[in-house]
Amino acid sequence: MFFASDNWAGAHPAVAKALGEAAAGFDPAYGSGDWDKRVSQRFSEIFEREVAVFFVSTGTAANSLSLSMAGRPGGVVFCHPEAHIREDECGAPEFFSGLRLHPVDGVLGKIDADALSKAIDRYPPCFVHGGRPVALSITQATEIGTLYALDEIDALGRLAKQSNLMLHMDGARFANALVALDCSPADMTWRRGLDMLSFGGTKNGCWCAEAVVLFDPSRAEEFAFHHKRGAQLFSKSRFVAAQFEAYLTDDLWLENARHANAMASLLADRLSSLPTARLAWKPQANEVFPILKKHTAARLQAEGAKFYDWPAPGWYGQPIDDDEMLCRFVTSFATREEDISQLLSLLG
Repeated sequence: MFFASDNWAGAHPAVAKALGEAAAGFDPAYGSGDWDKRVSQRFSEIFEREVAVFFVSTGTAANSLSLSMAGRPGGVVFCHPEAHIREDECGAPEFFSGLRLHPVDGVLGKIDADALSKAIDRYPPCFVHGGRPVALSITQATEIGTLYALDEIDALGRLAKQSNLMLHMDGARFANALVALDCSPADMTWRRGLDMLSFGGTKNGCWCAEAVVLFDPSRAEEFAFHHKRGAQLFSKSRFVAAQFEAYLTDDLWLENARHANAMASLLADRLSSLPTARLAWKPQANEVFPILKKHTAARLQAEGAKFYDWPAPGWYGQPIDDDEMLCRFVTSFATREEDISQLLSLLG
């Protein structure tokens, strides 16, 4: 009963097979081999335009190096208070970019456009004491399993362009968001004004495969230096490329994400039917946040269920009693319906 995180799941068999195939023979190093070229071309096909792709080892590296492209003295990056770049990356984005993160509120884990406009207005041009806005980072799917609708990304993208901000998306669960919205990768990114994407594969069936996607390939030469200085230029990069090749072949990445989302929906439906649990909000991707009695959560964990307790977001206005707790359950490509049934049987 593993619901702690989708990165607890192993690798999909097709990805594991591709890694074995990549282990044979020789291929040029540092991103110049045939594996790398094929995958780069595949990314361009998926996004319906020429893109530049750089492989990295972690989502933190992808986010940090992406934002480093916006680095300017006094630079400010706007993000949600719950964003991974602010809460869970140990200051890496600030370290690699030299920028400062400015939180912008919004319900359901999403930046509110009006709040963003007011936040930007706090930094008038040439007011050196406050700094200057340089980038906006949004998370899709969000840290609480909700989604920005396409028109919401549009609104934020327009604000970003009006203020000359680079627009970045943390897409650790990009595939989960994509299948939930039933749109194309292009429609969720550059057609909405996106400049940079942290494209995640590790949470959705890869072993260790993340990428930075630049929608303006002319920026690739500059990013290459950030990539190398950030210690993310792999020598045997074909092993990352091999994972992505299998991941993107025959829409495996979308199939995995649909399964994870379906398992989350099933879990949420069954939890909401029980008198011993209630949902804090409706899941839209592959994360479910129920409110449980503390003794119930402790019993589940004692029986082997793996999940995390979760702090209630500041915008969450519903009461949580002293004997209750908010929990997070995450499903993955490897979650089985019987895992959910076993969990629910313990809840009675």
